[in-house]
Amino acid sequence: MALSLSDLLSERQTLLADGALGTNFFAMGLEAGEAPELWNLTAPDKVRRLHQSFVDAGSDLILTNSFGGTASRLKLHDAENRVSEINRAAAKLAREVSDKAPRPVLVAGSLGPTGELFAPLGTLEPEQGRELFRAQAEALVEGGVHLLWIETLSSAEELRAAVAGAAGLGLPIVATLSFDSNGRTMMGIAPEDWVALQEQLSAPLYAYGANCGGGLNELVAAMLAIRQAAPPDAILIGKGNCGIPRYEDGRILYDGTPELMADYARLLSALSVQIIGGCCGTTARHIAAMRQALDKASLEPVPDLTSIEARLGALNRSNPDLNASPAQSKRRRRQRR
Repeated sequence: MALSLSDLLSERQTLLADGALGTNFFAMGLEAGEAPELWNLTAPDKVRRLHQSFVDAGSDLILTNSFGGTASRLKLHDAENRVSEINRAAAKLAREVSDKAPRPVLVAGSLGPTGELFAPLGTLEPEQGRELFRAQAEALVEGGVHLLWIETLSSAEELRAAVAGAAGLGLPIVATLSFDSNGRTMMGIAPEDWVALQEQLSAPLYAYGANCGGGLNELVAAMLAIRQAAPPDAILIGKGNCGIPRYEDGRILYDGTPELMADYARLLSALSVQIIGGCCGTTARHIAAMRQALDKASLEPVPDLTSIEARLGALNRSNPDLNASPAQSKRRRRQRR
């Protein structure tokens, strides 16, 4: 029987996704300005090795090395005509690792931002965006992914284009937005508004949530707001950066320890987030600590903003939505619609 996201979620209360690709590739020799996606063709052993490290650490789901795999992003590296080749290779490399794992491991086809501004703020029209995502999604499906994973978006226009491009290919679609320290995406979407937005898309999302963005505290706070606004049966995703980045000796390093990432995973589990992973800076060591934490997770109270701050650090209190009660947040959502 073919492996599916619904089957795995029916067997396990929480799925552990993987960690970072790009920041780990830099540690493996990727040069600044080099496209990680080209490594699917020029350094496949390194791509397999990173995927394998996450599976060995306990990941139930790994993302393909295709975050910048649209023609608009690959054009920066004179590879815009290789979308199909690069994305098929990304999917096949991840499947090679997942297929030999001693337990079921899903492969999610990663579709990241196009790097372009959509109309009316920019020049990219919705239909053009849809075609960019469609070409990438089709290649990922041909390569064998189990689901399509739209990530790190910030605008409703790009989200609609991405979902339209991924729709109709026979696979579940999930999506995550990136919320900054002001509690919103770069284009102004609040976490609680994300719940209403996903209901208005041209195809249903199997799961949705947040990734990247600010620190772990901001990610968990965003997931708290999403959980409060979402139906109880909504399947949610949290995939936060490994702490706060700092620049040191020519490298960007993240300050999240394995212990901190484990506590972050416990907090998301307490919020009934069913797919939990790490984003920028998250290594296999962090994922292993998260695996252990989730396997030993005991019942703990649903966190509020006070407990999130106590365990993960102070939030940006200049954001009015963080200071609102659930009732106030609900009124604000109605006003925004």
